[in-house]
Amino acid sequence: MKPLIEATALKQLDPYSFTLIDARGFGNSRERYEQGHIEGALYVDLEDLASHTDNAAVGGRHPLPDVDRFANLLGKLGITPDTHVIVYDDKVAANPAARFWWMLRSVGHEKVQVLNGGLQVAQDAGLNITTDISAPSEATQYQVKHGFSGTAEIEEVKAAAKDSSRMVIDVRETPRYLGQTEPLDLIAGHIPGAVNVPYNTNMGEGNRYLSPEQLKANYGKVFGDVKPEQVIVHCGSGVTACHTLLALEQAGLTGAKLYVGSWSEWSRRDLPIATENGIIAPENK
Repeated sequence: MKPLIEATALKQLDPYSFTLIDARGFGNSRERYEQGHIEGALYVDLEDLASHTDNAAVGGRHPLPDVDRFANLLGKLGITPDTHVIVYDDKVAANPAARFWWMLRSVGHEKVQVLNGGLQVAQDAGLNITTDISAPSEATQYQVKHGFSGTAEIEEVKAAAKDSSRMVIDVRETPRYLGQTEPLDLIAGHIPGAVNVPYNTNMGEGNRYLSPEQLKANYGKVFGDVKPEQVIVHCGSGVTACHTLLALEQAGLTGAKLYVGSWSEWSRRDLPIATENGIIAPENK
């Protein structure tokens, strides 16, 4: 099952054959959901997809929740391991939709897709938009076989950034990577050795992902001789990076890992930081 589904294909599905998730994320997203969402969609907030933390230096701003807590959320949504889940947001999957997709895949859930182009494309395709709040099907107990897989911890990232056979990709906007600005974290810059491939380069016309062929060609140039399974992807807090992990999966380039702590963790650990002007290197780091 490809990770992306088109609005035209979604429109043709039996509405009882899948569970639709509106994952618009944070801020006033619940209010936006209540003002209009795709008919049948259940709401999931970014706060449901991360654990609460007072110390972003350990796990970043959006660390993964306990896997049992995530399983409990899935059960409340009526999702079973056999459920076909389709998820969307209003940020072309750059926020919680891709994170939710990645988390499900990480615990072994196979049948999950993201709506290509999100809410706007759904509206353009004529899917029903409603203010009616849907109730999930009967709650169930979702059995997870293992914890979140496909993650990289900070020590592995340190080693990978220095290894020519591996690659660390920073998907943030280039000014943040270069250290010119930092709107969310304490210090601007990037992990020394990381390459910058902004997540929005995954997008083509109409706020849809590029074709699998184009994505494969683009990332083939970035990877060179590095194998996909030797790639680690990060962003600011481990959410937007999932957009690129989805793009890689769509391109058939499987096996890349997510550095969940991302820049929000690295920049708080007194580690070397690179900018366009060079490297700030604390002693003995």
